[in-house]
Amino acid sequence: MVNILVVEDDKNLQKLMIAVLKQRGYHVLNAKDGLEALEILDTTHIDLIISDIMMPNMDGYTLTEALRKSNYNLPILMVTAKETLEDKKKGFLVGTDDYMVKPIDMDEMVLRVAALLRRSRIINESRLVVGEIELDYNTLTVNNKGNSIVLPKKEFHLLFKLLSYPKQIFTRQQLMDEIWGMEAETDERTVDVHIKRLREKFSDCNEFEIVTVRGLGYKAEIKT
Repeated sequence: MVNILVVEDDKNLQKLMIAVLKQRGYHVLNAKDGLEALEILDTTHIDLIISDIMMPNMDGYTLTEALRKSNYNLPILMVTAKETLEDKKKGFLVGTDDYMVKPIDMDEMVLRVAALLRRSRIINESRLVVGEIELDYNTLTVNNKGNSIVLPKKEFHLLFKLLSYPKQIFTRQQLMDEIWGMEAETDERTVDVHIKRLREKFSDCNEFEIVTVRGLGYKAEIKT
């Protein structure tokens, strides 16, 4: 049974989310703010969090940042009335995996939840398949139509991260924090250098493309 934690201080919206998710077969827990969510996480295994941003005591940004600093890698779907680019950028910087703006379409929420859970399972299995390309996390190997290439650790982790979440934008700082670590002394230009190397190595690849998102960072596009 998949455990989903809904962190939302709007009781009516919380009840609606819980009802819809339960109809889809998920086991749902709820919290009214970030502090209550942390208490639940201390005692219960949670597979995915849906969190509002604006909440009393501890907001969604602070909750997400606290979880990432404590090495919680579970998917987090942020739900909010704030829809400016800066708000979204802040959400991705602290470590959210996806973002929805209120009013929420419940069918879309269910689809996003399913996609996040699927990607999470892929990462946990340490293997990722994109078309005819297979990435093996344990050996840092990329297999493409019988040809294998072993990438340096940081390059592999960067590619694996981007391809695990196609079309999702990752800021340079977010990639630095996740792959090089929060305490890394290198700067964001390191990400650009590694992206350039990956593009050179996979310039003839027909399966994916690493796209620069001006003013934000990078994303992977899967070619059809």
